[in-house]
Amino acid sequence: MQPQPKYKNSAAFYDVDGTLIKINIVHAFAFYASRHASLAVSARNSIKTALSIPVFWAADKLSRKWFNEIFYRSYAGASEDRLIVLAEELFEDVIKPNIYPRAQALIDESRRAGVRQVLISGALDFTMRPLARYLGVDDLIANKLEFVDNYATGKLKKPFVAGATKADIMRAYAKQHAIDLAESWAYTDSFSDYPMLAVVGHPTACNPDLRLRSLARSYDWPVLDLDEAPDRSVARRPQGLAPARRIRVRPAQPE
Repeated sequence: MQPQPKYKNSAAFYDVDGTLIKINIVHAFAFYASRHASLAVSARNSIKTALSIPVFWAADKLSRKWFNEIFYRSYAGASEDRLIVLAEELFEDVIKPNIYPRAQALIDESRRAGVRQVLISGALDFTMRPLARYLGVDDLIANKLEFVDNYATGKLKKPFVAGATKADIMRAYAKQHAIDLAESWAYTDSFSDYPMLAVVGHPTACNPDLRLRSLARSYDWPVLDLDEAPDRSVARRPQGLAPARRIRVRPAQPE
């Protein structure tokens, strides 16, 4: 007889960039720019991408919503069919080699416990689908480009998947799927994703930046470093499904 799942009506929500993989959406755009049908346009796009990276970085630090609006304009005019076809190559050449060593084990452990597995990413949905299939998750929530007559307008469809919006999306998802957020998990590497951690009963800092690591220490949240060797990490870090000490946190982002 199969053992009953330990957790019912629970979900694990994973940020992707920096959390499960070592790269981010700028790498994906650079990949697409380098594989444009015209070599001349490809070269120009690659140079443009390199020059734009400081602008993208500054925008991301100031406002994730502003960053999205600036960054995704770069896709304007791209063919939807071409983007989807190249997504498989993007996964094999760029994303798959940069999956953190312990990411799959974390997801597998959570799935075996009966927890629903959900990726929630600010990346574009077609770039994340091959990863979602590879990791074997149940659902993917990601940003979607607007297309008109099969060509990208450079605008995102709403809602934007970023920052505080992730928490709202998670609440809506939980209501739709009868998920108890108090018995659910969230994993992210970024302090900017504090809202998604604050709405679940088991927040976890995963490969955290300095601000999130400090916050996790203050709230006694588990910290996972998925790039570590499993034997070393298991000995020193809480496991993904280790009971988290319940701490009521303010819904607003801390100063």
